[in-house]
Amino acid sequence: MTRLLPMAGEPAPERADAARNREAILAAALRLVQARGVDCVTMETVASEAGVGKGTVFRRFETREGLMAALLNESETAWQASVISGPPPLGPGAPPLERLLAFGHSRLRTNVTHAALIKAATGSSSARSRAAASFAVMHVRHLLGELGVSGDLLLLSIALLAPLDVVVVEQQQADDISLERIEAGWDDLVRRVVG
Repeated sequence: MTRLLPMAGEPAPERADAARNREAILAAALRLVQARGVDCVTMETVASEAGVGKGTVFRRFETREGLMAALLNESETAWQASVISGPPPLGPGAPPLERLLAFGHSRLRTNVTHAALIKAATGSSSARSRAAASFAVMHVRHLLGELGVSGDLLLLSIALLAPLDVVVVEQQQADDISLERIEAGWDDLVRRVVG
């Protein structure tokens, strides 16, 4: 039997038992987050729920923050799939302005839903992972281009996404500003940028 070795720089294929453990750990962590909340989930409780040793959890994810980042990645991947190929207006098929407005509403709601997980996954940083933030900026930039907006589309995209950040939204909610009002304000901002 011929066995091919991975090319230099390529990760080795994951063993089947390691893949099963990874899925069991993530499923257990998700169950615990849903049942108890992010703050009550420890590496030990996840290991117990998944039926693996605590060392297995630490070897796989290194830290609690790493485990929470993996959980966040799962939800972020599903959200990004809905943007790329889901039904309109969030997914393809709607006019660009409708897609942009739907994108902002969806990102806002997703950030609110996963706020504790985002903070647990990013530690003291308020930013989501660079890949998730890059995806959002790239998508908004693309839609602004489709709308014929001129100027520095990269910076305009970053500026449009800033009011949807978890820290900003939580501050607004602490000031008794409803999500509906935040969405309406975001829609107004988008329409002003688009012209």
